[in-house]
Amino acid sequence: MGKQEDFVLRALEERDVRFVRLWFTDVLGFLKSVAVAPAELEAAFAEGIGFDGSAIEGFARVSESDMLALPDPSTFQVLPWRDQSRATARMFCDIVMPDGSPSYADPRHVLKRTLSKAAEKGFTFYTHPEIEFYLFKDSPQDGAAPVPVDSSGYFDHTAQSMGADFRREAINYLEAMGISVEFSHHEGGPGQQEIDLRYADALSTADNVMTFRTVIREVALSQDIWATFMPKPFTEHPGSGMHTHVSLFEGDANAFYEPGAEYQLSKTGRQFIAGVLHHASELSVVTNQWVNSYKRMLGGGEAPSYICWGHNNRSAMVRVPMYKPLKGQSTRIEVRTIDSACNPYLAFAVMLAAGMKGVEEGYELPREAEDDVWSLTDRERKNLGIDPLPETLDEAIEVAEDSELLAETLGEHVFDFFLRNKRQEWADYRGQVSAFERDRMLPVL
Repeated sequence: MGKQEDFVLRALEERDVRFVRLWFTDVLGFLKSVAVAPAELEAAFAEGIGFDGSAIEGFARVSESDMLALPDPSTFQVLPWRDQSRATARMFCDIVMPDGSPSYADPRHVLKRTLSKAAEKGFTFYTHPEIEFYLFKDSPQDGAAPVPVDSSGYFDHTAQSMGADFRREAINYLEAMGISVEFSHHEGGPGQQEIDLRYADALSTADNVMTFRTVIREVALSQDIWATFMPKPFTEHPGSGMHTHVSLFEGDANAFYEPGAEYQLSKTGRQFIAGVLHHASELSVVTNQWVNSYKRMLGGGEAPSYICWGHNNRSAMVRVPMYKPLKGQSTRIEVRTIDSACNPYLAFAVMLAAGMKGVEEGYELPREAEDDVWSLTDRERKNLGIDPLPETLDEAIEVAEDSELLAETLGEHVFDFFLRNKRQEWADYRGQVSAFERDRMLPVL
């Protein structure tokens, strides 16, 4: 047994941990958990914990259902919201087959596999997400419009706002679990919050996003309110995105940084952006995987609708933030399509794969979008070579079905299941009679 496993076993005893939750995600990004007693953990490190993969969304057919959850000791943390006199800890797991080979259905493995390919080229992939979400006074009730916890706006500081107290407690929990927070503030919508996680390697960040969503919901429930990462809960207010800053490093050097270049952005950085833009429509079904995701993308504001890039242009899909003098290591790009309800393992994997494709094949970066892209006419955008992103989940599925990049990155099993699930979601949505139709048509037809 290694040093990390030994550390965990000692920590269990020293912290009097009574339960250990083993976490992993299904293909759609929903968190799964199995609790084990500390006495079982040594065997779990050696052999894994068996479970029925056919019962997990997208994992396996019944005929090949036996799988093992293998805890990753580097992710061990005590859950700060549980009774500390009878502590509960958690670890993320890698899912393996009975012969020890990685499960083709494990989203964490999809990301690890993509990171390994980048590592073979000498690159490490870092991400820094800005996660938005809404807080409501009550849990959702039979389709009724939710009531936000406040009516504050962007960066507002008000003594009566529940958001500030909520963010403080959530950040305390996150920090207690080793997740560093960079910024937090009230966002543009009533009850809408944003908390930004500090830069980390993409696998750690994906684990952190899954932990973050759990912490936010736990804190909300403890305060008798409701948190949601739904991309667009209100027609008239902004949606919730997860703008993600990304960079590649070669050892300790930022591969996106070139002193003296335009925006201090290197050739590698420009090719990475070109790859993300070239494959943007293909990525959409993963970075924006829900029917509701496309309501966020239609309204302008902070959500991009068109495939373009710009320097400090917040209407662009990819933004190159302002360069900070003497901080070359901070040179990065910001991808603004991703929403906070995605599966972060798959979203980071496909984003990295698209960027690396641009680097490996030397894609040319198109002309920068200098204007507010939403204010242009369709003809003006067409003349500038700016194409729209998919406008519905159905459009995104159609593009994704022909994507070699997605099929290769996700693997055949995840690719097929994911698209099959999304087709069913679209069919279910298309068949629904909405409140809009009843309100418009019942009085007059």
